[in-house]
Amino acid sequence: MSERKIEWLVFGGLAATVLAIFSAFTLLPSRPKPLPIFGTLPAFALIDQNGQNTTTASLRGNVCIADIIFTRCAGQCIVLSTAMKEIQSTLPASLPVKLVSITTDPAYDTSAVLKKYGARYGAQEGRWLFLTGDKSQLHLATFDGLKLAAVEKTPAQQDDPNDLFIHSTKLVLIDKEGRVRGYYDGSAQESVSEIIAAAKNLARQ
Repeated sequence: MSERKIEWLVFGGLAATVLAIFSAFTLLPSRPKPLPIFGTLPAFALIDQNGQNTTTASLRGNVCIADIIFTRCAGQCIVLSTAMKEIQSTLPASLPVKLVSITTDPAYDTSAVLKKYGARYGAQEGRWLFLTGDKSQLHLATFDGLKLAAVEKTPAQQDDPNDLFIHSTKLVLIDKEGRVRGYYDGSAQESVSEIIAAAKNLARQ
C-alpha cells in the first residue's frame, strides 16, 4: 500500500473519531442547570380546606408549588388557579408534589369556603392544599417565607367590593427540604411549563 493511501486512511480514521466524539457530546441530553436556593421556609402552622393542621414540617419530603389567592378575587386569582389546575393534571399523581394555595383573606376564606373554591378547580384530595389561619402565621408563610407580597386595597382603590388585594402572581417552587428554588410567572404558559419540568426534576431527586 502506498504512503499516500496510508496517510488518507490515518486522516480518515482521525476524522471519524473526532466526528464520533462530537456526536456523542451533542446528542447526549443536556442536564438541567442546578436551581438556585433563595431561602428556607420558616416554621408556620396553618389550616387546610379540611380543617387539618398544615405545618412546614408536614410538607417536608414533598416538592411544593405555592401561590397566594383569595376566593372573592375575580382577576388574577382565576388565572393562577387555572394554572395550578393544569399543573395538577400534568404532573403524575405518583410524584411527591403538592400544590399549596394560601389565602390573603382569612376573615372570609374559612376552610369550608376554600374547600368549595378548590372543588371549582377540581382540586384532588391530598394533592392540592388551600390554607388559611391566623394573620401572623399567614404573613410568616407568604411574606417571610415565600417572599410574596399582598397589599390590602383602600376603598378608594377598589373597582368593586371584591377587589380587595394587590398581590403577587408568582408560582413558587419549593424542594423537599423546604427551600425556595424558583419563581415563575403564573400568567405565562411558558413559565407554567417550566415549573412543571422543574418540579419533576426535583421530585425525582
